[in-house]
Amino acid sequence: MTITINEELRAFIDPLSANEYAALEASLLAEGCRDALVLWGEVLIDGHNRHDICIRHQIAFRTVQNSSFSALDDVMLWMIDNHLARRSVSDYQRGVLALRKKDIVSARVAQQGAKVAGPAAPSAGAGAQAPPWNTRDDVAKAARVSSNTISQIERIQKTATPQLVAAVRSGTISINAAATVASLPQAQQDAAVAGGRKELQQAARQVREQKASARPLKAVAPDDATDLRAQVAALRRQVDALTLENAGLRQQLGGAE
Repeated sequence: MTITINEELRAFIDPLSANEYAALEASLLAEGCRDALVLWGEVLIDGHNRHDICIRHQIAFRTVQNSSFSALDDVMLWMIDNHLARRSVSDYQRGVLALRKKDIVSARVAQQGAKVAGPAAPSAGAGAQAPPWNTRDDVAKAARVSSNTISQIERIQKTATPQLVAAVRSGTISINAAATVASLPQAQQDAAVAGGRKELQQAARQVREQKASARPLKAVAPDDATDLRAQVAALRRQVDALTLENAGLRQQLGGAE
């Protein structure tokens, strides 16, 4: 059996962490390779880690064919959908995969539009049937996260250093905090990552506080000012009443002693 490894497909999905890889290896050694590797012709499209481990330890495995693809993009879209359906994939990984799908579908739509504008007639293929994926809500729905989370993941992809990306992938820092830290210069990002979880959280807190202090104060309308003064006066009266009540309770306790 000839199995070809396409390096672009191997690198398309984020690699397993060291712990995840070790757990998979232990499972294969104990139980064998129960799930078949998926091939497109001779090209391996699902099961790269299992294939590596099985070859190294001479563990028997089976293969199945998926011949429904007409181009490498079709394979990539299938790989993305396959991983998005898995429960073990983190929110960050799902967001990244959904954004990759958006890029592929957007490129296909643009290519299809160019064909329509050109002399050749548009071909009917997987790209023509694909959803538009032209809004952040489309991506968020596929990733099963909020639109705000997708925005934060986009920010991380654009400005975060590799060290910060690795930290959010491993769960050392949340997506929200990582997007905040990603606004810092690269040297400060890497210094925060080197300091560990507490240093990352502190860096995110400092960025938020700086943004809050730089935010202009909201002007208060005259009617709003009157209402605020009335509320302050009412609160002061409540405080005075509670203070008197507290003093009376103290006297009662003193007398009881």
